[in-house]
Amino acid sequence: MDFRPSERSKTLTDRVRAFVSEHVVPAEERLMAARRATRSSPDWRTWSVPPEVRELQAQARAEGLWNLFLPDPEHGAGLSNVEYAPVAEEMGRSFLAPEVFNCNAPDTGNMEVLHKYGSPEQQARWLGPLLRAEVRSVFLMTEPEVASSDATNLRATALVEGDEVVLNGRKWWTTGLGHPDAKVGIFLGVSDPDAHRHLRHSMVLVPLDAPGVRIERMLPVFGEYDEPYGHGEVVLEDVRLPASAVIGGPGMGFAIAQGRLGPGRIHHCMRAIGVAERALALMTERARTRIAFGKPLAEQGVV
Repeated sequence: MDFRPSERSKTLTDRVRAFVSEHVVPAEERLMAARRATRSSPDWRTWSVPPEVRELQAQARAEGLWNLFLPDPEHGAGLSNVEYAPVAEEMGRSFLAPEVFNCNAPDTGNMEVLHKYGSPEQQARWLGPLLRAEVRSVFLMTEPEVASSDATNLRATALVEGDEVVLNGRKWWTTGLGHPDAKVGIFLGVSDPDAHRHLRHSMVLVPLDAPGVRIERMLPVFGEYDEPYGHGEVVLEDVRLPASAVIGGPGMGFAIAQGRLGPGRIHHCMRAIGVAERALALMTERARTRIAFGKPLAEQGVV
């Protein structure tokens, strides 16, 4: 396989790198200072999106740097995973950049699911607003009672009863659950416990304001709540939705999950490389410019 980036990939990578350096990185300290001033609060109902983030999103969209993750040329940039990888690496240089370009998880994976497996009705209701960043979404998979990195262990249920699907279960570490724009989740649950272990599950679109959906708390990571995104715990109790909310049909949940997580892992890994590259650059710059005992740190024997 040829891993050399295409000319279009190189061009977009250069444009994203320039945008991040000129617009996104300078905004980081201002936004972090504002967050430090208010301290991290566990009450997600008080969280808000800084206006500067909205402004950066509008600027990125106006420059055509929008939905670059999506392979579909009509709604995205039409890049393959190989072509998008270096673009994602450049986004990783700033914690703000993925959201600025509407390439933030878990929305990217959810949009890919809706684009590939969603019905026209599901796409009209949720994919369009997500592509425009009018709403945000969450992925409801991980559960506290089981080792749910293996989806076959899940206990939450999504049972089809006539023309309805009924959801029950508890999910946690649900990234983005506290975001003010989070309006919909993709829920993974058991719909047929007697089926083959890879055909038991279904994916269901659930509005977060549906009766029976209850957000219980945000979970801290090293004492921080990562506002305005958060990682939350949510209970679904007898949540009744039209059967048309099932994505791709009953029993397709496990297969769709694998298709969703494959590209997502590539995106995450490339962003992690971008973070590492920037950290290395900051470290070497510090070692070159910090003077101690009469000479730069880089010239000290233990550095």
